[in-house]
Amino acid sequence: MTTTLRPAGPEEAYPDGGRDRRWLVCANGRPVGSVHTSAHPYGNHLTGRIDDLEITEGRRRGRGTIAVLAAEEVLRAWGCHRAEVTVPVEAVPAHALALALGYTDANRKLLKRLGQPPALRPDLTIRPIDGADFTEWLAGTKAEYRAHLRTAGLTEAQAQERCEADHTHLLHQGHATQGVVLRHLVAGGRPVGSLWVALRDGRLPDGTALAWVMTVEVDAAERGKGYGRELMLAAERECLAAGVDALGLNVYSANQVAIALYESLGYRTTRRVLAKSL
Repeated sequence: MTTTLRPAGPEEAYPDGGRDRRWLVCANGRPVGSVHTSAHPYGNHLTGRIDDLEITEGRRRGRGTIAVLAAEEVLRAWGCHRAEVTVPVEAVPAHALALALGYTDANRKLLKRLGQPPALRPDLTIRPIDGADFTEWLAGTKAEYRAHLRTAGLTEAQAQERCEADHTHLLHQGHATQGVVLRHLVAGGRPVGSLWVALRDGRLPDGTALAWVMTVEVDAAERGKGYGRELMLAAERECLAAGVDALGLNVYSANQVAIALYESLGYRTTRRVLAKSL
């Protein structure tokens, strides 16, 4: 029995160079499922994504495996050198399939519905990251992001391109960008950590407003003092003050210390992102 992909509709092309198409998974020409491919530009390179794989008939016959491999060929033809798949945490068989096909865990998405957090520790203060210190903060944040991207498998050039593209898009007006919270945590009169939250990142399926932690950083010499926890609690207070009742974040799978912190605060993994070089 031959399993192939057949277009489920026209390909979408975007002005930034991105591409998007949905496919039917067919067995001997008969639809037995569906899958979605897309390509996303970061500077001069494209990252591909394979989403919404569903086999509706004849599971455990290798159709999902063949569909993913065929989707990878689509991404290669589009010029992608990397593929990412996002798997809901409850989809254990899909996670196992991705690992078997050579994907590795890159990062995970966590979520928390917010209650009222405790007040800031009395020995600490929070202050805005304004024009005077924004440039220094941004340089450090970009360096950290590039390092994470290289760890996740991007080349130096790809990491640089993606870093610049993402920060230009997300902070297009610098520290004055609307809907963005930028804060320093101060101890003993000097900054020991920083926080970046996007307050309007969308909504959950039930309509609950969702914010997103973009970065939470503690200076290397100051770690182990509870400052990361205080920054996360500060993020929750900022969200609630803005009328946002859910907070999400991305964490790299290798960062087990951060994952343990977030889970201790009540965050739960909702999705896993896996990646593979094509």
